[in-house]
Amino acid sequence: MTGQLRLSVLGAGYLGITHAACMASLGFQVLAMDTDTAKIDRLKAGRLPIHEPGLRELLHEGLRLGRLGFTTSYRDAAGFGDVHFICTGTPQLPGSGQADLSQVRGCVRALAPLLNRPCLVVGKSTVPVGTARVLAAELAGASQQAELAWNPEFLRESTAVADTLMPDRVVVGVTSRRAEQILRRIYAAPLARGAAFFATGLETAELAKVSANAFLATKISFINAIAEVCEAAGADVRVLSDILGADPRIGPAFLRAGLGFGGGCLPKDIRAFAARAEQLGAGDALRFLHEMDAINLRRRTRVVDLTVEMAGSDLNGVPVCVLGAAFKPGSDDVRDSPALDVARILDGMGAEVAIYDPAALTNARRACPELRYAATIADAARDAQVVLLLTEWPEFVRLSPHRLSGLVARRNIVDGRNALDPVRWRGAGWQYRAPGVAARPAGDGHGGRVTADGGTGAGARVTDGSGAL
Repeated sequence: MTGQLRLSVLGAGYLGITHAACMASLGFQVLAMDTDTAKIDRLKAGRLPIHEPGLRELLHEGLRLGRLGFTTSYRDAAGFGDVHFICTGTPQLPGSGQADLSQVRGCVRALAPLLNRPCLVVGKSTVPVGTARVLAAELAGASQQAELAWNPEFLRESTAVADTLMPDRVVVGVTSRRAEQILRRIYAAPLARGAAFFATGLETAELAKVSANAFLATKISFINAIAEVCEAAGADVRVLSDILGADPRIGPAFLRAGLGFGGGCLPKDIRAFAARAEQLGAGDALRFLHEMDAINLRRRTRVVDLTVEMAGSDLNGVPVCVLGAAFKPGSDDVRDSPALDVARILDGMGAEVAIYDPAALTNARRACPELRYAATIADAARDAQVVLLLTEWPEFVRLSPHRLSGLVARRNIVDGRNALDPVRWRGAGWQYRAPGVAARPAGDGHGGRVTADGGTGAGARVTDGSGAL
């Protein structure tokens, strides 16, 4: 392939829109395709169907410069692109830990017969290891002009634009030098900025994403398991996290104890990884992932337990303010959201739950229409007997306990993300509880965290690696 490469992106979901807009911003001519006519019409009009910082600007720029187009036609995409990126979803199969590959397989089957000139088909979707080899055979059987490669994405919601344009690594699973050279051309700008480049076989590339997710989920689950021990022993998991994170062999990322992980990526990916290992006869090797998943889900029930304790053992008719519906700040994604799950459980126990989130209310209403949603923080908090911080949006972390005191009926707060300063809130007369933190502060008597120089204070906040504060 000579001259400027033209790219098609198949699937205009979270991954596809982000990849298409970012590639257009790098100067490529890009055509994104999806069978959802309403979604494509919105994108053509410059209206973004997802919340992702910085992406709207790239969408508008691509449309204005004529570098980014949208279609519902596989034939248009096949005729347009020299390189075709598969960005369709791989959700969890209902009633099973396995990945649903119907979208990926359907995309290849629809595209392959239309490829009548030399091209490269590149999978970006997260799939079980061995999938690419099967798809490569299907592709070869339908078209002698196409070759398959696999290029896993490592995007984090709320930082997806930066993760695409300035990745720390680019992984490509290829079967020829030609495919590797094409992908080096596409990612020339990130590579020039220092991104590491790994050219591997198909299977290694497929395992790269799920292995990374499994490791990160393990760190989160580990510190949440330690949080259970901290509560039983009267220790402070926040200080312990800082101590562990100071070890360069461990590092601070993903050591924030709290409500646990959710979203459309980590939970379904680790379950699919474990399910695929079972199919390969290596299930024992990943048995720990099942316990890790259980630890993560157990954190949700622990936050419910803390709420019940603060409400006086009975939630029936108790007004509860829930701050957060998205699975993480900076996103409107409520898929497998711990915050929304906790709200649903509390509602089922008879609590009068009011939920506020700055970006995810529309998706939350769609997912859980039976719950009550508030237009502002004040509306959600008014007359509440317990306030729960479940998604650590900056505006929640910055909340003034004194101002909130004038709205609530009782000053009880459950910090489900360990994002608040307990000294500040307790000093304002609030009863403060958080996973991994004893109900009554020990030692210095005010729950302050010990700093590196031996003093006491709030201590350095440690991120969980997901873009949260």
